[in-house]
Amino acid sequence: MMQIPSIPPVADAALAARLDAAIDNKTKPRGSLGRLESLAKQIGLVQQSVRPQLREPSILVFAGDHGVTEEKISPFPQSVTWQMVENFLAGGAAINVFAAQNGCALHVVDAGVNHDFGPRERLLDRKQGYGTRNFLHEPAMSVEACARAMEAGADLAASMPGNLIGFGEMGIGNTTSAAALMHRLTGLPLEDCVGAGAGMPPEGIAHKQRVIAQALRRHADADTPLQILAAFGGYEIAMMAGAMLGAAARRKLILVDGFIVTAALLAAARMAPALTDYCVFSHCSNERGHALMLSHLGASPLLQLGLRLGEGSGCALALPLVQAAAGFLCGMATFDSAGVSDQER
Repeated sequence: MMQIPSIPPVADAALAARLDAAIDNKTKPRGSLGRLESLAKQIGLVQQSVRPQLREPSILVFAGDHGVTEEKISPFPQSVTWQMVENFLAGGAAINVFAAQNGCALHVVDAGVNHDFGPRERLLDRKQGYGTRNFLHEPAMSVEACARAMEAGADLAASMPGNLIGFGEMGIGNTTSAAALMHRLTGLPLEDCVGAGAGMPPEGIAHKQRVIAQALRRHADADTPLQILAAFGGYEIAMMAGAMLGAAARRKLILVDGFIVTAALLAAARMAPALTDYCVFSHCSNERGHALMLSHLGASPLLQLGLRLGEGSGCALALPLVQAAAGFLCGMATFDSAGVSDQER
């Protein structure tokens, strides 16, 4: 069974005071950089420094298939998962464009796609199986398989260079898994958790909700975070949860994408509550339920662009803001060094 790594809270009163003083002493009116100021303070607390540096940022896109697609809960066939992985590898997806634009390394992870890719230069093969089982009839994974996927994710995060990792995903059917996880982990009404996913019409959303409701009754005895993740999750979701834990254990900053990534975080944060101290929430997606997820976590997203793509696209778009927060803390002059009077002092 997976050993949950020790993740200390980032709270440090003395360092927080030093960071506040450093931010307030920059050549600007106090508070005038708004959200960037609290973000800079968070980065400093994570890195335990008043001069934090972001090194070699990367985005991991975890891909996996879901047996519950047998229930027609997506407008797309399961084969789109492996086809989109090929698109990532060819550089043709939105995430490829945004990551390249912002100088961010992009890694595609086969966590559990129902396809054989063979050895590929740009693909990280961490395949845990050829998709999960249909959770309408049985748990998506055994608890043991879920724990192994989490361990593989933690090991992968530990092996990544740099100190910032963005998380993205690809998997037809995974908004259905995420909605089930959200309901079970937050207790919010199921109808608030189920949305259009990749574009389901209203009657399709109602069908998806009925499938999830039936599955929730079948797996009513799954109550620990690991059991819930095994019952309803996907290999890519379990691997992301483990990778987040592994990243935080090494004091890496975590950039969270949309609905499915946040569902993985819900499970991981139930195992290690201090995990959210290390998380920057890139955006609030247009998928129904994501805003409620963020509210449940007490999260303040950086962007609200109406995205519902996944792939880590929100992470890549938010990365310049994260870099700007660290950058002004390290590079901006102080009132003293610039010889500028600070009226507020």
